[in-house]
Amino acid sequence: MSTTGTLQFLGAADTVTGSRYLIEHGSTRVLVDCGLFQGLKVIRERNRAPFPVPPASIDAVVVTHAHLDHTGYLPALVRDGFRGRIHATPATAELLGVLLPDSAHLLEEEARHAASHHWSSHAHPEPLYTTADAEHALDLVHPVDFGRPTRVADGVEVTFTPAGHILGAAGVHAVVGAGAARTSIHFSGDLGRAADPVMRGPAPLEPCDVLVVESTYGDRAHAAVDAGGVLADVIARTTRKGGVVMIPAFAVGRTESVLLQLAELRQAGRLADVPIFLNSPMAIEVADIYHRHPDEHRLGAAEIDLMYGLATPVRTVDESKLLNLRGGPMVIVSASGMLTGGRILHHLSAYADDPRNAIVLTGYQAAGTRGAALLNGAQTLRIFGRDVPIRAEVVRLDSLSAHADAGELMDWMGRVPVPPASVYVTHGEPSAADTLRRRIKQELHWSARVPEPLERVGLVTSPRVTNS
Repeated sequence: MSTTGTLQFLGAADTVTGSRYLIEHGSTRVLVDCGLFQGLKVIRERNRAPFPVPPASIDAVVVTHAHLDHTGYLPALVRDGFRGRIHATPATAELLGVLLPDSAHLLEEEARHAASHHWSSHAHPEPLYTTADAEHALDLVHPVDFGRPTRVADGVEVTFTPAGHILGAAGVHAVVGAGAARTSIHFSGDLGRAADPVMRGPAPLEPCDVLVVESTYGDRAHAAVDAGGVLADVIARTTRKGGVVMIPAFAVGRTESVLLQLAELRQAGRLADVPIFLNSPMAIEVADIYHRHPDEHRLGAAEIDLMYGLATPVRTVDESKLLNLRGGPMVIVSASGMLTGGRILHHLSAYADDPRNAIVLTGYQAAGTRGAALLNGAQTLRIFGRDVPIRAEVVRLDSLSAHADAGELMDWMGRVPVPPASVYVTHGEPSAADTLRRRIKQELHWSARVPEPLERVGLVTSPRVTNS
């Protein structure tokens, strides 16, 4: 068997973040995803390491969706020499215009705060990249419609397929080489759920030679929990005490799910007339993007307006600070979902040490994040150089996850009419990735393995696909 090139796992190989995959074909290099490493410090430090290949040598970048663990390193890649196109679906392109500048702003703000309060180990802390870097990256973004085969570099063609998960989220079906000497690779991206209340479900997996599949929830099933009921209960008991309910939520994806639940509770008379604040400028901007891409989600225009009209938008820093002086009863929905940054940290600093208050965690919490620490029973959280006592109630609500769980991943893979020759399980904590690997081998009888960081594998031509 001949080879058409190589695939190298530059990220998401031993962790659930930092999605980065490099396709090499002759002298061509195409990067699929360009994410930030998040979580444990030893993982985050990879963001500061030189990129494994010179950014200027990369011909094109293809991104599956807008979340920062898939796109957040783009400004640094461009700053360091990348000059090709960044291919993304139209909704992802719009979302990048919101997320990348916000990420840069938070990095700059964190560096300034660390310098002025002397809590960094560096004498002169610098952001990973700047707002100007983010704007330069946006200049290279090129929207590509779902289902349209696109030649992104010599010998590499990609097609976006709907993945559910969030607006614009796609699987990437790449064909490397041509004629009888080609290999097809399908990157799942982050796979959504068939019954998600907001997003439409993922498209069926198409036959491919190589499958790169995520494993965020590869070792567990989502609990069959009435999310609305849990939210109604925690809000009721907290606000009866005059407390504050803090709901950290990703600005794109989870915030919409939370707002939908709250709107349905209010309509059903199950939610008291408590003030609700949406303290996420990004999430406020995203409402318009939902209106512009109705085919990707299940929400009607009136439903979107109802959801976002339920909460008082908080746009300015001064308005955000006033919430910390206001006190309860109230509900605050604010980014980020894993408590890695953003305005929610200021609210935690103000309210987390009061047992009348509550913190509702609505999705996956990567190892090393403050959210994961809370789930593990942490009594304090380190925020802006200070140990903040945690006396508020902590509530876990996994049923709002926009990720397919292990059973849903297996069902999605198992329906493909022709199995792939090779499966690489990525984008999961080690235990989750290995658990999914075992299930793929034992239940589907496919060749599957978890790649090592920076491992490079050959792309072998498969006659059953190339001759079709």
